[in-house]
Amino acid sequence: MINVLFSARAAQWPVYRTPLESAFARKGLDVKLIDHTDAPETIDYLVYAPARDDDDLSVYTNLKLIQSLWAGPDRLLKNETLTQPMARMVDPGMTQGMVDYVFGHIMRHHLEVDRFANAKPGEWLMDWAPPLPADRTVAILGIGALGMACARVAHDYGFKVIGWSRTQKEGAPFTCYAGEDGLKNTLAEADIIVTLLPNTPATEGLINADTIAQMKDGAAIINPGRGQLINDDALLAALDKGKISGATLDVFHTEPLPEQHPYWHHPNVLVTPHVASETRAVTAADVVAENIARVEQGQEALYLIDPALKY
Repeated sequence: MINVLFSARAAQWPVYRTPLESAFARKGLDVKLIDHTDAPETIDYLVYAPARDDDDLSVYTNLKLIQSLWAGPDRLLKNETLTQPMARMVDPGMTQGMVDYVFGHIMRHHLEVDRFANAKPGEWLMDWAPPLPADRTVAILGIGALGMACARVAHDYGFKVIGWSRTQKEGAPFTCYAGEDGLKNTLAEADIIVTLLPNTPATEGLINADTIAQMKDGAAIINPGRGQLINDDALLAALDKGKISGATLDVFHTEPLPEQHPYWHHPNVLVTPHVASETRAVTAADVVAENIARVEQGQEALYLIDPALKY
């Protein structure tokens, strides 16, 4: 019998219980799935989306793996009691949701929908039409699982796509840059910039006054990644000057975004409340079952987090 503890907000237990039990059955795993325990030393696996940041993970002395339900590990890695291996969630449902969000807002900025939404009554703007997708360059900062999926859809639709990541990506059907010089090239070429990087010491404040100055005049920014990637004061100044034509922001330094924050009131900013994508229980359950099966068979879990790299 494999003991699996589901540790998340109470409201998630009825959402995940049946999909997890079904996924375990399909994998032929003999699992006892529970949502609370008085004997943490008996738990083999933790399915984890913590309701609290100060959980004491050291009590799980025989844990083989923590399977996160989140794509981003930065909050989890702040827990000083974490010593066990942990895998991030790479969920097909989450990926599809992110692709939908990103591509929808790429099209919004490509078509310059806000030009019409902000028009005065009676202002008939028929003297303008958007360029073709091949004449727009979309940059994806962060070519991980989510970034690559978004990039491929935009590329297949006909946009000129470029990507940037910490290390060089090979085999993509579009140009990929890496490193500091690569970032400069990416920002200089892009009309629409999508930030899908993890929050690490190396990426915090990546979009700042200096990097914004390297962008094309009138570039647009879409951030469904992490709020910490953007220096808010620098972005607001660039929006006010017209250096940045518009921003779609889904994540913020403080959430919920305070009512008095300038983003709420800026005509060229669309605020969405951290809804770009979320883990889907039905598809995520298969990922959980697959990783438990792999570990039980002596294999390495998929999507293991490297604590040194913070992702």
